[in-house]
Amino acid sequence: MSETAAQDTAPATAGAVSAAGPSGQVFAGSVFAAVDIGASSGRVILGRVSGSGVELEVVHRFPNGVVELDGGLRWDFDALFAEVLKGLAAAASVAAAKNETITSIGIDTWAVDYGLVNAKGALTAQPYSYRDDRSRAAVAPVHKKLDPARLYGTTGLQFLQFNTLYQLATEQDLDGLQALLIPDLIAFLLTGQRRTESTNASTTGLFDAVAGEWATEFLSALGLPKKLFPPLVEPGETVGTLLPGIAEQVGLPAGTNVVAVGSHDTASAVAAVPAQESNFAYISSGTWSLVGLELKHPVLTEASRAANFTNERGVDGTIRYLRNMGGLWLLSECQRTWASEGFTPELTALLTAAAALPPGGPQINPDDPYFIAPDNMPERIRSAARRTGDILPDDPAGITRCIMDSLAAGYARTIRDAERLADQPVDVVHVVGGGSQNRLLCQLTADATGKTVIAGPVEATALGNILVQARAAGQVTGGLRDMRGLVVNSHALQTFTPQLARL
Repeated sequence: MSETAAQDTAPATAGAVSAAGPSGQVFAGSVFAAVDIGASSGRVILGRVSGSGVELEVVHRFPNGVVELDGGLRWDFDALFAEVLKGLAAAASVAAAKNETITSIGIDTWAVDYGLVNAKGALTAQPYSYRDDRSRAAVAPVHKKLDPARLYGTTGLQFLQFNTLYQLATEQDLDGLQALLIPDLIAFLLTGQRRTESTNASTTGLFDAVAGEWATEFLSALGLPKKLFPPLVEPGETVGTLLPGIAEQVGLPAGTNVVAVGSHDTASAVAAVPAQESNFAYISSGTWSLVGLELKHPVLTEASRAANFTNERGVDGTIRYLRNMGGLWLLSECQRTWASEGFTPELTALLTAAAALPPGGPQINPDDPYFIAPDNMPERIRSAARRTGDILPDDPAGITRCIMDSLAAGYARTIRDAERLADQPVDVVHVVGGGSQNRLLCQLTADATGKTVIAGPVEATALGNILVQARAAGQVTGGLRDMRGLVVNSHALQTFTPQLARL
């Protein structure tokens, strides 16, 4: 799973990225639209690609979040899709005002969750959120039918109780229905074409990590229809073109392509990690933290399973070997609670106060399922500290420092485990996403890992989305290293070196 929040704090415009077609020509007037939706917010972004670079412009922002509906925690998908249409209409308007043509649209969101669609294409209900607790009861019955070692040996997927296969095991009467992962559901409503993008498919627990295909024997073992999911499509392939009614509504030509990108937002973010060295680790830091390595082949050993590492598909058939860890959700939920109590400290001031505190304070396990659901996060954190014998005062700065120290220590443990299990050393750690702006977290990560940390870009997910689209259109050439070189050349990155002993 991987859910990174769209970052509202990011600047609207990114730096120039060199890009040109096969003959070096400039593609003036051509732009790409990225729909980038995270846990708490979403955006529609225009990416302008020319011989001199790529410029990102946010044209529409909108809120997102789980709602209590029909007895569970769900996504208000109807409202979400309405905002996508507003965003595409805004993109069309901005492009038209500048005499530009939107070449294609790419969509990325979090993973795992899905909507069920009937034969007529109607959504049967608003999709459940992985934060709903319904799948917990399905874990044991699933494991009776499919041994966890066998599951891992095929899918390479980290165990999380909300993985798609456990959610599906709670469903009834699936005959005649198809499951569309959230970005694929958006693409379906835009184009009428049912497809499943492979980077997101790899998060379901029903995808063969070696073959790159659906593990249909697992579907059968769980009594799920073999055609429950639509056919697979790879990043860079065209899903379809806008339906005439949708095109008219948003003001775009009906022939506008919707192109598959790394629809799992972490896949897009990793595609834009500004790494030029081979031995690097990445941390995609947002609501969740995705910490790991990029490999050519999955690691399906028992030791890897015991360490709960996942092998998810990346752009160009790479493997994102990582652990899904707790992230800045902890801090954002604390801020929400403090705000409800009338205390609304500015984030910068909160982090400054936390940085002034001495090292060696209490830590928690940010991966504890105890922190998944929302509700009075400061008290949850204090309670977790008490269970380990520590006392954490009811002080926002102290709680914030506990979160930062705990995340950094968790990052360090995960990177060391990944190096050992994949037999691949790490020379540098790249932090992308919203957490790359958090100087305290980046410095603590350098201290905890004993490695250089390079922070940025914030907009990695959007950049990866746009660059895959641009390459599909022939406006960017080369592989991942070439695309990453464009990011290196165009963004101001911050470097943090270890200053203290490892946490």
